[in-house]
Amino acid sequence: MRKSKFMLSSWLVMAAVMVSGASYAAGAGNAANGKTIFTQGKGAAAPCASCHGENAMGNDAMGAPRLANLGSTYVVKQLNDLANDKRVPEGAGAVMPMFAKELNDQDRRDVSAYVNSLEAAKPELSDLKALKEAGEPVGNPGKGNEIVNFGVTGKVPACQGCHQYNGRGAAPLYPQIAQQKYTYLVNQLKAWRAGTRANDSMGQMRQVAKNLTDEDIANVSAYLSQARLTTSGNSRVPENAKY
Repeated sequence: MRKSKFMLSSWLVMAAVMVSGASYAAGAGNAANGKTIFTQGKGAAAPCASCHGENAMGNDAMGAPRLANLGSTYVVKQLNDLANDKRVPEGAGAVMPMFAKELNDQDRRDVSAYVNSLEAAKPELSDLKALKEAGEPVGNPGKGNEIVNFGVTGKVPACQGCHQYNGRGAAPLYPQIAQQKYTYLVNQLKAWRAGTRANDSMGQMRQVAKNLTDEDIANVSAYLSQARLTTSGNSRVPENAKY
């Protein structure tokens, strides 16, 4: 456990330095223009809503992630990485680099500002029962809770060490992963583990994911996909819209 804490502390120190750098500066975004792109598309880029949903809450069947209220700085970085081929998704997400290239720098900031302003009155959570009935392996949320909030001694640090309690996010650097789509979480953790996704800062996620089994990934994803953002002792939801 001591080693895990040391590694986590080192990562956080380096991350705190990097967050002040220009690479994480999202700049000002025009949410009104972002809404137009999100709902209508631009050029060859299809409307974001066609895959991510009208509320930007994601789609398990397509493997499309929730974009709403993740932190605009994070979303800008992902769009820039996609446009610059620093992130090359597989499956249905393989169209994203082409779509991102259709948007200029300001467009990406605008879309990010718009989706970050969205907060669903009622979360659209993954239907784990339906996914399981459809034949998709679904993990044990209880076991996922152990990894997310406590980690595993000598194996992986707790997800909350960076993403905060239940993965509720620590904008601008660490996105909200609580209530993210189950299928997307599974796919990304496996991509981090395989190294096919490598746009993480200092290799943090690759370092963590390489120690996760398929079962661990399913458990973590099951828990996070349903995770509450608040507790009885802390009812404040992070204001990611500021970032």
